[in-house]
Amino acid sequence: MKDARRDEVTATVAVRVATTPTVAFDLFTRETDSWWRRGPKFRHATGADARITIEPRLHGAVFETWRDEGAERRFDLGRVTAWDPPHRLCFTWRNATFAPAEGTEVDVTFVAAGPGTLVTVRHRGWTSLRPDHPARHGMDDAALSRSVGLWWGDQLTALRERTARK
Repeated sequence: MKDARRDEVTATVAVRVATTPTVAFDLFTRETDSWWRRGPKFRHATGADARITIEPRLHGAVFETWRDEGAERRFDLGRVTAWDPPHRLCFTWRNATFAPAEGTEVDVTFVAAGPGTLVTVRHRGWTSLRPDHPARHGMDDAALSRSVGLWWGDQLTALRERTARK
């Protein structure tokens, strides 16, 4: 029997940014590499030439590129499954340890809130990962959800800081 509790595992993080939903959506999707944190915690490649890109359209790719020994490398992180500027973006997500059938989903909303925008990320779909999956780092569902939430919290802090410089 399927464990219904595991279907509810979602990391949810929100940040208020000091700009309009249109600018926040554009910054999140078209200037992703300008705010996406660098380093091994956030990227597959850590060099200065590594780039994160979201193709701005339904079914567009979400990917990372970098140069390695003179050759360009690419890792597909996911595909855009909802494209509704400036309100919502949704994309599949996978990391290097995921098998082809494994994946999660990132749902991002942009809602006007006073003089700014509330950007909310909901990262769900952890039931596709078996309990001993390497991406879980030995964590149960609750700990994994907290860890993913902290990861997105770091990312959204970087987005907020980038928005303040815009």
